[in-house]
Amino acid sequence: MNSIQLEKNISLSNFTTWRIGGPAEWMAQPKNNEEIKYLINWTNNNKIPCNIIGAGSNLLINDKGIKGLSLCMRQLKGIEIDKNTGILEVLSGEMLPTLARKAAANGLHGLEWAVGIPGTIGGAIAMNAGAQGHCISDYVESITTLSLKGECQIFQANDLNFGYRNSLLQHEKLIVVSAKLKLESGHAEKIRQKTNENLNHRLRTQPYKDQSCGSVFRNPEPLKAAKLIEELGLKGFRLGGAEISRIHSNFIINANKASSFDVRKLIKHIQKKVFDSYGILLETEVKQCGF
Repeated sequence: MNSIQLEKNISLSNFTTWRIGGPAEWMAQPKNNEEIKYLINWTNNNKIPCNIIGAGSNLLINDKGIKGLSLCMRQLKGIEIDKNTGILEVLSGEMLPTLARKAAANGLHGLEWAVGIPGTIGGAIAMNAGAQGHCISDYVESITTLSLKGECQIFQANDLNFGYRNSLLQHEKLIVVSAKLKLESGHAEKIRQKTNENLNHRLRTQPYKDQSCGSVFRNPEPLKAAKLIEELGLKGFRLGGAEISRIHSNFIINANKASSFDVRKLIKHIQKKVFDSYGILLETEVKQCGF
């Protein structure tokens, strides 16, 4: 187990897509199950809290940092594809765009929508990530998890209580280790084409090159959060270094060295404006850590 690097006081701003966040008291990036188990034991023996980080999209971390061990899952990678059955076995640190492209290259249809989502498969399942009328729960067969006591458990899709941007994993402290997805066979070239179209659409309609966390607010179905914010003329509104994107108003961008408190203030400002005008309280999608 000596290959595991346990680092101290590592800035978490490098581990979030917003580029915001203070130091992790401890940081580790496990590459396999054994390393995860070792780290869980280490936190238990030392009575240290454990925080799980995927790609760091959808995550706002306090500038003051986080106590305990931050377990970044990005290095836990691997995809096995069975073309005959359409089953993909994926380790939780794999990025969704990589998975979408691999599925397309193998003539498997179902993840074309996921190509522009900058998250890991583990994070996507916990959040039940989705786009364009699809969500990851439509394709999950089962997942393997580890508890913070080191117990391994397999959940079938039905056990995960999937809902809109929600799952059991948001309410229980479990580490997603791997997932089994079921896709359908299709025409590889057509699937590739559709995947590229979806990516180009996202590049046109979202601030892809800016530092953001993706969509900040859940849509108050059937309404769209972005439309409500835009109708109030808030595009381009800025507090400190945080700004409502001029391209897509459900995105807050780190326009100029934004602090976590700038972002929180801007979130509250948007919520107040929307509530005062429409009587709707927008709920955040973004997870806030260390506050």
